[in-house]
Amino acid sequence: MKCRVCREPAVIDIRRHNANFCSEHFLRLCRDQVARAIKDFEMFEPGARLLVAVSGGKDSLAVWDILRELGYDADGLYIGLGIGEYSDESGRTTRAFAEQRGWPLQIIDLREAYDYDVPTAAKVTKRVPCSACGLSKRHLFDQAAVEGGYDAVVTGHNLDDEAAVLFGNTLRWQTDYLARQLPVLPARSGFPRKVKPLVRLGEREMVAYCVLRGIDYIVEECPMAAGNKHLGYKEALNAIEAQSPGSKQAFYFGFLDRAQAHFAAAAPTAERSDAVELTTCSSCGGPSSGEICAFCFLVRRTAGAQPVALTVKGSS
Repeated sequence: MKCRVCREPAVIDIRRHNANFCSEHFLRLCRDQVARAIKDFEMFEPGARLLVAVSGGKDSLAVWDILRELGYDADGLYIGLGIGEYSDESGRTTRAFAEQRGWPLQIIDLREAYDYDVPTAAKVTKRVPCSACGLSKRHLFDQAAVEGGYDAVVTGHNLDDEAAVLFGNTLRWQTDYLARQLPVLPARSGFPRKVKPLVRLGEREMVAYCVLRGIDYIVEECPMAAGNKHLGYKEALNAIEAQSPGSKQAFYFGFLDRAQAHFAAAAPTAERSDAVELTTCSSCGGPSSGEICAFCFLVRRTAGAQPVALTVKGSS
């Protein structure tokens, strides 16, 4: 197996491109694909200050590394979710990554800063853990970006992630979500710009990138994500991709090119993210559709609740 570029021994084959690459040219491919996504979707300008949402997983660490390699001013933000050994290990991994490179990393621990964690919030609200987790991360990333004067929040969502979300939204015809499923969400009403530079790279490529760059990352999924439909959608698309390489890319980018604008145009005005009338949260001062925002409501609701002891061991 020879590298398509230099004909030296290849370390990876990418079936959707019908090509093999050596280490040097594969890493260059990853950087080029990120640079192309940034340019094609006009994610941000060369001098932009970026806040990368890092979790200790391969995607968030890889996108931070690639952005720095491309010369961008990118800082990291890690949120300790309090999910037992999983959070302990993800925190250690993220801190080690940043310290080894001397890159700025902000850390917010939910239990220390707000007196709750994701397992406790899930028990109190009687909702799936991913609900409290997502709400907490969105609010804190947004708040840190706005207060820190960053031009955009960067997340590590890759092609597999976006195709799986699109698959689920299409199966249930979630037209409001389809209307705003884009690699870029513009800033609005107190919310920062949000971008996904890895949309042209898949899960397998991110694993290979981290291995070749010597990046230690958390491998396992979050122990509280068991049964998450998103994981099932990924498995279904993986089976399709195995039979027909390039299907995920064709599905996702075909939607962006041919369908997304139609959903956006047809979405009721009240459902459009830029048309919702917002006020200021009386507790945190952030944007809110009511007297207090959903995050502050969650903090109040969990006040005084005893921490939940996890019985599941895991590290991601």
